Amino acid sequence: MGNGLRTQARRVLLQQVAPAYHRALGSQKQQILGGFVTATGYVRKYAQWLLNHTEEVFAPPTALRRRYGPEVEEALVLAWKTLNRICSKRLIPFLPSIVATLEADGHLELNEEHRGLLLSMSAATADRLLQAHRYTHPHGLSTTKAGPLLKQQIPIRTFAQWDEAKPGFLEVDLVAHCGGRLEGGCLYTITLTDVATGWTECLPLLNRGREAVLLCA
Repeated sequence: MGNGLRTQARRVLLQQVAPAYHRALGSQKQQILGGFVTATGYVRKYAQWLLNHTEEVFAPPTALRRRYGPEVEEALVLAWKTLNRICSKRLIPFLPSIVATLEADGHLELNEEHRGLLLSMSAATADRLLQAHRYTHPHGLSTTKAGPLLKQQIPIRTFAQWDEAKPGFLEVDLVAHCGGRLEGGCLYTITLTDVATGWTECLPLLNRGREAVLLCA
């Protein structure tokens, strides 16, 4: 396989590249495939198979599905979507309360056996069961990234020292709803997260211009 990426990095890259590969046509598809081969070190035919069978690659093992069954997997997916697709380590502690709420509101029906399997599930098992579903809901495309070099080289005076333990210190991100392509216009979401409390506010933007940003504030 040459000097390509490590296994986990290859899997992450496959998840990121596959949606664009499926949408692409002709020479663009070949260009994406070539870049994937170069980055991973895979043989071209194998890389092409991976890109065309991503759902199979990330599907949980048959034995795992057989043990938990579709009822437990569907209940897990419903709870995961209800909690805004959070990671499994954060999802598992909330499962008892969210399952009880979904059952009380008539959105979920589980027998004792299935409920026991769901509530005793580990974060690693939940990760494996959710892999295929995460592929169908890829992350939004961020059009911003941190610039630590400038922050280190240029002293910036603020109204207070940064303190992650106190509410009021925010991290801000801009997400483009563009289907994976930034050509042309698209809508944006500006996301503000309080580092200490985790409280998050999402505001819509028509574009990245100054007037649109001030209008949403």
